[in-house]
Amino acid sequence: MDHIDWNRLKTGEVNLGTSIMAVQFDGGVVIGADSRTTTGSYIANRVTDKLTHVHDRIYCCRSGSAADTQAVADIVHQGLQMYSQTAGEAPSVHHAASLFQRVCYENKDALSAGIIVAGWDKEVGPSVYNIPLGGGLFRQPWAIGGSGSTYVYGYCDATYKEGWGRDETVTFVKNTLALAMARDGSSGGVIRMCVITEDNVERLFVPGDELPKFWEGREVLGATALKNRAADKGVVPMAVEA
Repeated sequence: MDHIDWNRLKTGEVNLGTSIMAVQFDGGVVIGADSRTTTGSYIANRVTDKLTHVHDRIYCCRSGSAADTQAVADIVHQGLQMYSQTAGEAPSVHHAASLFQRVCYENKDALSAGIIVAGWDKEVGPSVYNIPLGGGLFRQPWAIGGSGSTYVYGYCDATYKEGWGRDETVTFVKNTLALAMARDGSSGGVIRMCVITEDNVERLFVPGDELPKFWEGREVLGATALKNRAADKGVVPMAVEA
């Protein structure tokens, strides 16, 4: 393709079409996201970083309009920097989530922003807050968001267990995002994760060719399976014209 035919694209703004996730574990939190950014049906960026630093031990995952969520994250980042300077201490995760919630709620008719805030603070340790469209604020042990989240709620409900350590939580986040990316056309690319504990913040990266693999239908729909089934029953498959 020599050029992009913009007239064939859906109208709308650049969108973080998105699968995002945060999970609390004993001692910290794991956040993760895919990396696809879309403009209608056009993939504007396939390696987006949707995990945004807002303070030393506090990050947010962004879904919705890329411009809206970046602006909201910048506002909260500035507010947290001002708080830490005036109060002389690091802000709590709840304080950061409350700032996100206030901005999103007061501008709910103008913003397209679904945000997950997660981190560690000395008051309560690890915590995860979900701020969906409309500006609600909910603390949860795990939270998922974005267009890909609708495909994996059942998997999360059936798989998540309290008391997990770091490794089990990282595997859970990686598998959940891989499942969401496989089903959701607006999610894809690579998986970026971040492990936030009292001691440090650790970035993890899973390339697109190393994503966990799950059932994709070849066992049923593949040519080998169809031939074997026809041979077992003595039935000749109907020819399909090209």
